[in-house]
Amino acid sequence: MALGLDKLVDVLKTAGEPTRFRLLALLSAGDLTVSDLTEILGQSQPRISRHLKLLSEEGLVERYQEGAWAYFRLKQDGAVSPLARLLLEAAGSQDPVLLRDGERLAEVKRVRAERAQAYFSRNAAEWDELRRLHVSDTAVEEALLRLVGPEPIDALLDLGTGTGLILQLFENLYRRAVGIDASRDMLAVARANLDRTGIMKASVRQGDIFNLPVEAGDFDLVTIHQVLHFLDQPERAIAEAAKVVRPNGRLIIVDLAPHALDYLREEHAHLRLGFSHQTVTEWLEKLGLTVEQVIDLQPGAKAEAPALTVTIWLARAAAVPAGAEMSAPRKSLVSEVAP
Repeated sequence: MALGLDKLVDVLKTAGEPTRFRLLALLSAGDLTVSDLTEILGQSQPRISRHLKLLSEEGLVERYQEGAWAYFRLKQDGAVSPLARLLLEAAGSQDPVLLRDGERLAEVKRVRAERAQAYFSRNAAEWDELRRLHVSDTAVEEALLRLVGPEPIDALLDLGTGTGLILQLFENLYRRAVGIDASRDMLAVARANLDRTGIMKASVRQGDIFNLPVEAGDFDLVTIHQVLHFLDQPERAIAEAAKVVRPNGRLIIVDLAPHALDYLREEHAHLRLGFSHQTVTEWLEKLGLTVEQVIDLQPGAKAEAPALTVTIWLARAAAVPAGAEMSAPRKSLVSEVAP
């Protein structure tokens, strides 16, 4: 979308102030708080906040809340975004001011990564125990890549993003991505992983899976990976996810098949002991989604007993707007995979 002359001049004036341009450069490298930016630039918090407000008003950066903290990032969409990227590309990569900012940014990210790793290490034993119970993560990832296919994804939403695994898995396919999680500790791990892998087109934010902080119909792929068994009302989470899927977009659910390991309720906070094909398919079809494929990933012969099966459901939203006539759901294709 082309900018009018007045808007173009306003954007250039706003971005052209030295501190604000430095802020744009920093926010193009990931999500940062006012405290982070204050530490990097060595300026007062009120001054940084004022600059961020002006950049936000011109559509150059966006703000989102995470508990008591506000995070900022370079805006990825909108009429102004291409101009912002063009201006940043024009900046000299060897400019001493921007180089110094980059060094300080690297230190902020290093400290952030250390804190995240400390949390991850404290919980690693529990996660390793759960992984041993079912098919390998690699087998699940390979199945997901096959299901999604090679076609580009405009916008991806990952619910219960955890460590940001899905954001990393589909990095080469999506133009932009958002990961939502209720845990600030897990978000810190996900951010550290995105920083480590250099993924700048994805962001993570705190949110309630039953009341998502994103626009309806804004994503062409939504994933819910190993989340539903922690929820008392998983069907509500699926309904909320369905709202943000674009027409003809896809929803992927990965979770455990029905099992009898009741100790997972007490020791690992599982509220549901897996889900049958029929249960999840009925929830999806009631929402007007067509179940295109259901895959069971069964543990190999060498898996520790008792071993759990992981199920993946792939569903698609109707290609017509909500409320319009939709075709009848197709019969789902069920297959089993044993790595």
